[in-house]
Amino acid sequence: MNLVEHFRRLFAQGPKPSGEEEVERLRAEFAARYRCFRDLLAANQRALGALAELEQAQAGEHGPAMAFVRGRATAVAVNVYRMIQNLEALAPDRYPGLKESFKAVQALVEAALGPAPTPQDGPLVLPLEQAASAGEPLAGPKMAVLGQVAAELGLATPPGLVITSRAYALVVEHNRLAEEIARLLQIADLERTDQLFATCSQVQGLFLRARIPPELARAVEEGLMGLAQRTPEPLRLAMRSSAQGEDAPGASFAGQFASELNVEPARWDEAYRGVIASLYSPPAVSYRRYMGLRDEDAAMAVGCLAMISARAGGVAYTADPLDPARQGVFISSCWGLPKAVVDGSWDCDQFRVAPGPPPRIAEFHLASKERRYVCDPVEGVLPVPVEPQLRRAPSLDEAPALELAQAARKLHQFFGGPQDVEWALDESGKLFILQCRPLPLGVGGEGQGAVVSGQEDRLLLRGGITASPGAAAGPVRWVQTGGDAVAFEEGDVLAVEQPLPRWAPLLGRAAALVGVKGGAAGHLASVAREFGVPALLGVGPEARALVPGREVTVDAGGRAVYAGRLALPGRPVSGGGLPDTPVRRVLAQVLMHAAPLNLLDPEDPGFAPTACRTLHDLTRFCHQKAVEEMFSQVAQEHFPLHAARQLYYHAPMQWWILDLDDGLRRPLSGKYARLEDILCAPFHAFWEGLVEVPWDGPPPLDAKGMASVMFQATANPALATGVKSRLAERNYFLITREFFNLQSRVGFHFSSVEAMVTPRAADNLVSFCFRGGAADSGRRRARLEFLEGFLAGLGMAVSIKGDALLARAEELPAPQCLRLVKALGYLIMHTRQLDMIMASPQRVEHYRAKIAAELAGLKPTAAASGGS
Repeated sequence: MNLVEHFRRLFAQGPKPSGEEEVERLRAEFAARYRCFRDLLAANQRALGALAELEQAQAGEHGPAMAFVRGRATAVAVNVYRMIQNLEALAPDRYPGLKESFKAVQALVEAALGPAPTPQDGPLVLPLEQAASAGEPLAGPKMAVLGQVAAELGLATPPGLVITSRAYALVVEHNRLAEEIARLLQIADLERTDQLFATCSQVQGLFLRARIPPELARAVEEGLMGLAQRTPEPLRLAMRSSAQGEDAPGASFAGQFASELNVEPARWDEAYRGVIASLYSPPAVSYRRYMGLRDEDAAMAVGCLAMISARAGGVAYTADPLDPARQGVFISSCWGLPKAVVDGSWDCDQFRVAPGPPPRIAEFHLASKERRYVCDPVEGVLPVPVEPQLRRAPSLDEAPALELAQAARKLHQFFGGPQDVEWALDESGKLFILQCRPLPLGVGGEGQGAVVSGQEDRLLLRGGITASPGAAAGPVRWVQTGGDAVAFEEGDVLAVEQPLPRWAPLLGRAAALVGVKGGAAGHLASVAREFGVPALLGVGPEARALVPGREVTVDAGGRAVYAGRLALPGRPVSGGGLPDTPVRRVLAQVLMHAAPLNLLDPEDPGFAPTACRTLHDLTRFCHQKAVEEMFSQVAQEHFPLHAARQLYYHAPMQWWILDLDDGLRRPLSGKYARLEDILCAPFHAFWEGLVEVPWDGPPPLDAKGMASVMFQATANPALATGVKSRLAERNYFLITREFFNLQSRVGFHFSSVEAMVTPRAADNLVSFCFRGGAADSGRRRARLEFLEGFLAGLGMAVSIKGDALLARAEELPAPQCLRLVKALGYLIMHTRQLDMIMASPQRVEHYRAKIAAELAGLKPTAAASGGS
């Protein structure tokens, strides 16, 4: 029977309308009201789900991306507004001030989210020497520091110019990119590697296809003409990123952005697009997300430097990043361009210059340097073999090594801390500083290299370089292609041939990093130290014997890999507490205006639109008033009097049945519906679970449990239930023969159960949502985890987000669905007020055993065998 025919029969039982047109009008009105109500309930679930995700992100170990915060906050607001629209459709003009309250709250949320940064005033292009005085907002940190080195320290840097962040903002505005970038980031699930790569590819494509504004093209070309006059050789460019936040202490973005080397000046625009597009490379987006930095704050200046055709190059650290107590300047050097060192591509020479007096090379290790990067005669760079006589020869002689160490110490003193310095020697032996940034330091490396006592038989590999200290275990996952990266899972050990910066997005989920090649000076090693991921690099060909999927323990500090899991000290412990990042601060401000729930008691005179101070308040108000409008006595004029029937089970109950189609037997007279009148199979399964095992009553409260309840009730008086509320006591079932929905409040607890049970398994689902409680947050959380164990044991997919538990099962055969629904009825009845005893392990175990035994002893539901 369809819904229209159902209502025809209902109207036939009540007073006869004046005519067929009146019948049709009432039928259409109620059908429209019901659609509004269902839409409001769905919007309520979506709003609360998005809000729970924000609360979960606030408590998470890793900070969320700004796009996530903005997207979820927008989802809450959009669905709250949808609820308001549907409530107004149910009750036009009955709740004045509701939209005004929403606008006021939304204005506070938008203020917390903040607008995208406004472009800085200033030139589109400026000489490198002026970058420091122009400041980081315009020149970017990397070029501002390099300009300072050139202007104030007397150290040689390549001559160059800076295309400023104002130029970047002009490109974004000229091509109208901001809105589309925000949209792409908001709709993507960036936790999934495949979506991360796909979304970043789309955003980067926007930049690669962007048009260069004419005024920017003129400014750059004039600057390049002047730069060409200052260089004796034909000008080639090294175009280097200088993004906002790059090279910041603790968030270096090492290797996350592109550099274009040996660029022909005539194609500066193509190279420029490539560099600014790297602002949204997968490593950069993932890094911002991990570090809690806002995508809206991302802007890119680009340095256009004269390309140095290097005889040798590399990196110098002014402290040992793994053992700061060890003194000296630590130099990594290779033949040719320093790219091989910073990318971790190949093994390189290592020197330690002791401070003296006099300064001297105290230690060195010469690698077998098979290849080097050189400038291609046409454009770009290419790897070429190193001459045989140079492969074991030092790439850096004593005099230039001491000169480099002196320059590095000068930078250390000037900037007031350890520095990571990229350098190059040109063909004449002149030293150039290419980059200088703060060096993140790890913990001491005492005892490195020792095999764990008693574990010699489990030793798989030994040797290599400790790039980031600590130990961790997990299954080996070799990553060599983008497809391998997509398959990488949380807790895997990342095994790579070369520790390239492109693998940085995986470090946030990796247990540890192992590399056949590479060293402590590479970009990926720097990111591993910032993320606290144990990293063992340069292990050699023996590392290729690690079997994919095999569980191993990587002891980076001990420079060893063992079979299986060993009880070793784990990752270095941070200073305590969650990191204070820009996105976390924004998230806290957003939640301040979104999450608190001040409206709970509908009988309170303050339960009004003007009292809604948060988005959560607005959801509560709209939901409560929608229930009143649909089901209260005042609303009976809007649908047939007998549409909602009171359940009679031994006596009239505060449970009400609303038949949406074919859920009740016909004909049915009177105001009650008895169990035998109800044809809805999932309802019967739920009711059986509710009543089969008598409830013993609430557990006796101990002193702490009672104190917790009293504190919560005092801290939030709206929890008090002393004022009797007729609507709060009523629980409504919306039913058809195959569907039921229950949304109820029992005491301090809110729950919803929905089930669709048909002969076709593909159409079936059971969902359950539970939140609330009168105890403190710790006990409420413990009760959710207590429930989670039972629901997971029943085969439901369970997640806990903030103060809410969500469980779902789909595409199960009808008998299995009905068993689940019966178990939910039992759990709703028998887990009431258990949050009060969650601080007592003995009582928790008592109830765990009791509930498990009673769940196992539930009889097969009669509904499954057609007993209803």
